[in-house]
Amino acid sequence: MIQKILTSTQSSTNVEVIVVDGGSIDGTLEFVQSLGIQVLSAPKGRACQMNMGATAATGDILLFLHSDTRLPPHFDMMIRAALNPLQSCRKIPIAGAFALQIDAPLRSLRLIERGVSLRSHFLQMPYGDQAIFLKAEIFHQFGGFPKLPIMEDFELIRRLKCRGYIAIIPVPVVTSARRWLKQGVLKTTLINQIVTLGYLLGISPQKLVFWYYHQSQLSLRQLFKSVPKLISSINFLKQ
Repeated sequence: MIQKILTSTQSSTNVEVIVVDGGSIDGTLEFVQSLGIQVLSAPKGRACQMNMGATAATGDILLFLHSDTRLPPHFDMMIRAALNPLQSCRKIPIAGAFALQIDAPLRSLRLIERGVSLRSHFLQMPYGDQAIFLKAEIFHQFGGFPKLPIMEDFELIRRLKCRGYIAIIPVPVVTSARRWLKQGVLKTTLINQIVTLGYLLGISPQKLVFWYYHQSQLSLRQLFKSVPKLISSINFLKQ
C-alpha cells in the first residue's frame, strides 16, 4: 500500500515528500528510508503527525495525504491552479481538497462517493481522506491541525471555511476500501455519522475516539445499543 501511495507522489519533480511515522512496526519506516524519502517519527495520532510534517516542510503549499490514499497524476498542477485566485470562478479559495474515489467496485460505495461530493461542494466540508491542501502560511496562521485524537480534519476545515472558499478539484484521489469491506458499508457509514454528530453535540473527542475504535467487533444491533451510552455523556459535559 505505502509503495503505491509514494509512487503517486512522484508524478512531479517539484514536490517535497515527508513521511511522518507514528510508531509503525510493520517495516514501513525502513522501507520508506530505503527510498531516500525524508522520514520523521512522531507520537501516534494524525494531528500530531501532520503538524510535525508541516513544520518540517519547506514548500509554500502543504498537502496532507493519508497513508491509504493515492494521488492522481499531475496533482501538483491541479492544486496550484485551484489556489490561484486568477483561475478561481467566484471566490478566492483558502484551502482545497480532491473528489473521492473508494477503491472497490461495490455500487453502494458509488453512493458514498456521491454523498461525499455533495457534502464537499454544498457544505464546503471535505474530509482528510480527500487530501486537504492549503498554503503553508494559512496553515500556520490557523495553528495547524487542532490537537484532537479524532475529527482534527473536520475541525480545521470548519475553521477555514469561515474565512474563505474551499476549492474542490473534481479529479479524485483513490482511497482504500479496506475498512468499508471489513466492517460493511452500512456499518462504516453509521459509525462515521454517529462520531460526526457526537462531535457537533459536544461529546469529548477522547470519548468519541474510544467509542470509534471499539465498534469494529460489534454487530449492528450492538452498535445501536452503544449509542445511548455515548450520548449520555453530553449532559455530563454541560454540567
